[in-house]
Amino acid sequence: MRFIQYLAVACAGLIAATAQAETVSGLYQVREPVDGQGSDARTQATAKALDTLVLRLTGDPKAIENPAVAALRKNPQQIINQVGSEAGPPESVVVEFDPGSTERALRQGGLALWGSNRPSILGWWLNDNVDGSSLVGDGQSSAEPLRQAAQHRGLPLRLPLADLQEQLVANAKQLESKDPAPLREAADRYGADALLAVHAQEADGKWQGKWQLWLGDQREQGTAQGADQASLADAVMLAISTRLAPRYVIRPGASSDLQLQVQGMNLQRYAELGRVLEPYGPRLQSAEGDTLTYTVSGNREQLRAQLGLAHLQEAPSEPAPVAAPAPVVEGAPGQPSAPPAPAAPFDGLRFHW
Repeated sequence: MRFIQYLAVACAGLIAATAQAETVSGLYQVREPVDGQGSDARTQATAKALDTLVLRLTGDPKAIENPAVAALRKNPQQIINQVGSEAGPPESVVVEFDPGSTERALRQGGLALWGSNRPSILGWWLNDNVDGSSLVGDGQSSAEPLRQAAQHRGLPLRLPLADLQEQLVANAKQLESKDPAPLREAADRYGADALLAVHAQEADGKWQGKWQLWLGDQREQGTAQGADQASLADAVMLAISTRLAPRYVIRPGASSDLQLQVQGMNLQRYAELGRVLEPYGPRLQSAEGDTLTYTVSGNREQLRAQLGLAHLQEAPSEPAPVAAPAPVVEGAPGQPSAPPAPAAPFDGLRFHW
């Protein structure tokens, strides 16, 4: 137990410093433009901010129709810490929602929620218009609408440098190809969890785009459109959120207690694992060498997906132990001694770094 207490104290200062790229900051702060003048316009913008937050936390467009959300929309102040404003154009409201009361209200309404630990996405985004083609790079002004859209939809987006070598790889043909190998090779230095490829084109004053997303061996694809680059970016990010969220959301009442064993632990990994497991209410049961055993509340498949974000690998199931020969024990005359019961096998998930 003293070892466990030592870990808890020693890692308190490490939690904020590990794997921050996968943690969405400002998840409960929402900006929405004010359409019009006066208090009614601000009230409408605040209500829209609530809908945006619900989409961020659930990834489900139907969630805003939930009765719990309708009740919050009538009295949003019960989950709001403060409302501010930003000068335009356009003028925007900035709503700071309270994480605890918001999550409680949505879970009581039966909604499945997605935590702040989300797969980092490297975005290969090519714009085509009358001026030619350009790959959006991290330091370009064209990157700002993409960043704002990703923040608006609660996604941790990274952008490439868009140097000459990357421009040659991320051309229109490759971005629409089903083979991500060239993009993955070029993306190795960025260390992202997922790859997003978007070919955006302007036609008749509007923008439309084809997108593909690879997360591990799984591929998603779709199309989106918008009046301008910013609205197209928002439509793409919303689509990505709705495809990713079902893999990670935790539905009330759908969880059960699970045993989780993780090998190869050290101080830094302990801090990171605590952050990853936070939505699952982890209870540390034992620590033997570099192996920690937890009890968590969750769904096996979603827990597997969440641990995959931390780059842990699943280990084979532990084989059932073979009972040792029973020791010779003298019992009552004519009554053989009963052999000891075999130890129960570990019936949980086993992972290693």
